[in-house]
Amino acid sequence: MTVTKDRARETQTKSRTKSQTIGSQTSAGRASGALRILVVHGPNLNLLGKREPELYGSQTLADIDADLTAAAKELCVEVESVQSNHEGELIDRIQEAMGHADGILINPGGFTHSSIALRDALVATGLPVVEIHLSNVYARESFRRLSYVSPIAIGVISGLGAQGYRFGLEALVKRLNG
Repeated sequence: MTVTKDRARETQTKSRTKSQTIGSQTSAGRASGALRILVVHGPNLNLLGKREPELYGSQTLADIDADLTAAAKELCVEVESVQSNHEGELIDRIQEAMGHADGILINPGGFTHSSIALRDALVATGLPVVEIHLSNVYARESFRRLSYVSPIAIGVISGLGAQGYRFGLEALVKRLNG
């Protein structure tokens, strides 16, 4: 019985994590000399378009990733996108970015205010990080103003909706290109 429950949970967990590479690539898998950016979408962002559209907008996570695909092509970079509602899965993916990615664009969602472990994983990579929030966290509940990520990020974009992801990607690429 336990084995069956564990397998079912493992299958559910794998289906919740969405990972794809988007952007310009060669047949060998990586565009020649292209920068690689890991985009991390935290908990509940899989509900975009349905969850509180008055705060987060009507765009879905797939819409945001499609916009990032277009931006990645224009900027001649590669973007890998991952979403999970599970802190450990996000930490594992961030750690795996070491040696594979050049920077991280992250919307930590609710983990912004609670996850020192996520912050520590970002620091451990040694990669530049840009933090994104769809809503203006400073115009909302006071607990949302605390971010464990902001102090280690090269920049924070808050309140510009889905367009903030593109701005964050552009800023990160500009910083990486010097």
